[in-house]
Amino acid sequence: MKKTIIYFLLFVSNALFAQHQKSPRLIYPGLFEEVQLSRIYADGKSFADAVPKADPASIMKAYLNQKSSKDFNLKNFVDSHFSLPESHTALYKSDIKAGIERHLDTLWTVLQRNPDTTTTYQSSLLPLPKPYLVPGGRFREVYYWDSYFTMLGLKEAGKTKLMKDMVDNFAYLINTYGFIPNGNRSYYLTRSQPPFFAAMVQLLVLDNPDVKLNEYKDALEKEYQFWMKGAEQLKPGNAINHVVKLSDGAILNRYYDAGDQPREESYREDYEAAKSTKQNPATFLRNVRSAAESGWDFSSRWFADGLSFSQIITTDLLPVDLNTLMYNLERTIAAANQEAGDTKKASLFSARANKRKAAILKYFWNAQQNFFTDYNWKNKSFSKQLTLAASFPLYFKLATAVQAKAVSEKLEKDFLKSGGLITTLKTTKEQWDAPNAWAPLQWVSISGLHHYGYHKLADTITNRWVNLNIAVFKNTGKLMEKYNVVETNSKGGGGGEYPLQDGFGWTNGVLLKLLKR
Repeated sequence: MKKTIIYFLLFVSNALFAQHQKSPRLIYPGLFEEVQLSRIYADGKSFADAVPKADPASIMKAYLNQKSSKDFNLKNFVDSHFSLPESHTALYKSDIKAGIERHLDTLWTVLQRNPDTTTTYQSSLLPLPKPYLVPGGRFREVYYWDSYFTMLGLKEAGKTKLMKDMVDNFAYLINTYGFIPNGNRSYYLTRSQPPFFAAMVQLLVLDNPDVKLNEYKDALEKEYQFWMKGAEQLKPGNAINHVVKLSDGAILNRYYDAGDQPREESYREDYEAAKSTKQNPATFLRNVRSAAESGWDFSSRWFADGLSFSQIITTDLLPVDLNTLMYNLERTIAAANQEAGDTKKASLFSARANKRKAAILKYFWNAQQNFFTDYNWKNKSFSKQLTLAASFPLYFKLATAVQAKAVSEKLEKDFLKSGGLITTLKTTKEQWDAPNAWAPLQWVSISGLHHYGYHKLADTITNRWVNLNIAVFKNTGKLMEKYNVVETNSKGGGGGEYPLQDGFGWTNGVLLKLLKR
């Protein structure tokens, strides 16, 4: 009992600490900007994740006193006052001869983090009360939507306890902050990520009689409130936060970051990019940050012309994947309330899910393209960008049989390459475009096709993706964040703001699931 009380007090202390935590830019005004714009570290995330060696107030006092002196060296100052983070997978050496399943089994341990405790001096990490898995490489914290796909592998590996710990951590984040941040860092507190929490809970309770859906009912409803905040006051043709109300009264969601400053983990990149756009800088930066909330950072999907980063219009678009996830959230809340005996609330959320389904089929089915696309609510038109987000209505089983057939045909004709499915049909320098492919989108597409009986195509994609993963592993001893499915002799995908990462949480989860299947 004594240990339980001590643990509880520590947990409460961590929660109170986290609630008042500021991001690095607010803690070190002036110093933070100078470090990031000077690019004394190749990766802007390094300083954002750094741990101070002394009280931040004393560090700022020393900086203000020393910065104007002739012999002041910024890098030496930072190195003497901060401990910079290391890659969690940098020191790990794989044994290729032991095989890929042995590698996957070992990685669960390599990528696992113990419950966080508050440090002597405040860093950007938001403490979590239970163990969790990080993706790997520069991603040293838990990531929201990554974790669902990682859990697919955990379930196959029989690690149900760790799955529940991670779901409980996400419920803790919802209860502490009112939503699940992009990751457990203070600089992520302005945005979330694709809302897979409901899908995580569904996965956890599947074949697990020890856990009930209604245990997470309150957390599910709180997350729903975050995504729907302001909906009741909206008039047709207007938007607020994550919510848009269309002219016919349909209410749908968009990605929306509450901030309009450069992202702290990519400060220099955003600062420079804002100089080359015709948009108002605050509008441009909110669109950039909102694309980061989508998880697809970055992709031609979000660009007005399908080509130029400077024309990013994320908040003008209603994403088909986000709204199918919201449909699943509404259905899950209905089921949780039904299980809890609240039939009135269950009926309310079932009705909301049915309305959303009708709106999805109306606003995201592009009859001209015979494909699901995003919808531009500002100019009332379908997006011209064709992407693997079209697989989400199949994954959540709300597409019609005719629509599923059309999607399957286009996936096979235009997206299928020698190593799997490309993300979009545009080849750009952005990492969420061709020739790159990502494990979560392979899984969503493969499963969606199986749901509608397109087993042969699903199996073809599976075989090509698994073979590519294995080939790269045999060549490098690593599993990658993303892959080039066009040039399968490459060691992984390219593009983006940072070097190719290995580890890698969601690749491991999806690969193990497919290998077991």
